[in-house]
Amino acid sequence: MLVYILKRVLLMIPTLLGVLLVTFAVIQFVPGGPVEQVMSQLQGRGTGGEGAGPATAYRGRQGVDPAQVEELKKLYGFDKPAHERFIDMVGAYARFDLGQSFVHHKAVWDLVKEKLPVSISLGLWTFFLSYLVSVPLGIAKAVRAGSRFDFVTSLLVLVGYAIPGFVLGVALLVLFGGGSFLQWFPLRGLTSANWAELSTAGKVTDYLWHIAMPVTASVLGSFAVITMLTKNAFLDEIRKQYVLTARAKGLDERKVLWKHVFRNALIPLVTGFPAAFIGAFFTGSLLIETLFSLDGLGLLSYQSVLRRDYPVVLGTLYLFTLIGLLTKLISDLCYVWVDPRVKFD
Repeated sequence: MLVYILKRVLLMIPTLLGVLLVTFAVIQFVPGGPVEQVMSQLQGRGTGGEGAGPATAYRGRQGVDPAQVEELKKLYGFDKPAHERFIDMVGAYARFDLGQSFVHHKAVWDLVKEKLPVSISLGLWTFFLSYLVSVPLGIAKAVRAGSRFDFVTSLLVLVGYAIPGFVLGVALLVLFGGGSFLQWFPLRGLTSANWAELSTAGKVTDYLWHIAMPVTASVLGSFAVITMLTKNAFLDEIRKQYVLTARAKGLDERKVLWKHVFRNALIPLVTGFPAAFIGAFFTGSLLIETLFSLDGLGLLSYQSVLRRDYPVVLGTLYLFTLIGLLTKLISDLCYVWVDPRVKFD
């Protein structure tokens, strides 16, 4: 086991380097970097706004003192050859120094920590609600396979899966967020402006009031996958010989289900548990964050790409890739935890 873990950890190094190298190489060919943006501002053209994209605003270096251009390159670290900049960046990342943002003038670590509360809120609620609803529902569907309950619940979860999260979010805003009908929920933010002045119960109520619509829009589509995976896993186990033998011995159906079937059926769920837990924080939140005006990691990454804030783009990519690789390793180790018969030879 220790040898296997060591091999996997060592394999993470070339994977990380490969991801960073490809992204770094692509960045070298993308026009409208931070130097070009500043020069555009010096020439009186601006950057064309956040959504316009700096690549369309830059029109050359006419009228800008070459000495100023060199100073700007030095300021942003572009005075060195590309291979030296890449080596310096990898060395800094090895020390977990993600650099300074060109746009926000803050350490990338500080920016990530500022945005984490929003992503954690969406991720935790999405993850726990998905499993708390889907696993019991999947078990109930497996036990009642082919019944009207099974048909109706399958129809409902598949309809929810077919509705994109941002479309549901727009519908919730129109219906309950002060659109054309009711104004039951707030439009933006995780808390109200006077949140600090509220009592403990008031703070909890205010937070749940703000998070209700974003979480609903995020979680509805995830029910179908986990529910159907749970149902199919339980059906596969229920039909096996050891279950028939246990029933033939006269064991209670509830005991057969929870003592014999449950553990074996959990293998595909538990092994995907770490990836689902981490993925809930870092994936699929951009549109939800934009729609409900939540300033989280998804919005930060998207805006950093638009603004060519390379330290944030590469720093967050490095961080997310590292977390993803560690999560994959934990997922594989969960096989042994659930089923000790699995050996990594």
